[in-house]
Amino acid sequence: MLKDLLSDIVRVDDVLMIVKSNGVTSEIRSNSLSIRQKEQWITIGENDGPCHMHVNNDMIKNAEFVVEEKPERTSYSIRFFDENGARVLGCFFTKMYDESKKIKPDRKKLYDNLQEKYGQKIQY
Repeated sequence: MLKDLLSDIVRVDDVLMIVKSNGVTSEIRSNSLSIRQKEQWITIGENDGPCHMHVNNDMIKNAEFVVEEKPERTSYSIRFFDENGARVLGCFFTKMYDESKKIKPDRKKLYDNLQEKYGQKIQY
């Protein structure tokens, strides 16, 4: 089920996938990423390409759709957590607003459709 959600996310253009650790932050755009799984490892992007990530299917314990109200806009993301509740991957939907800072209904619908398909919180 984790691979299914990640597969749906990488099909959406302009999702910024952010991997955080203590000393490093890595950002990858979803545009044109491939996805495949071998054993517990889900690979996003091309292994031989300049940028890709490996997600350990066994270590992701839950995911949550998060809508955050910010001063000038609302942020839409899907966040993945380990067994300790630490966020290991965040998928942020970008380009959600037009030049006049109005939400793009088609972009919001992509996010809403995924949330409807998977639910607010997902346990793995």
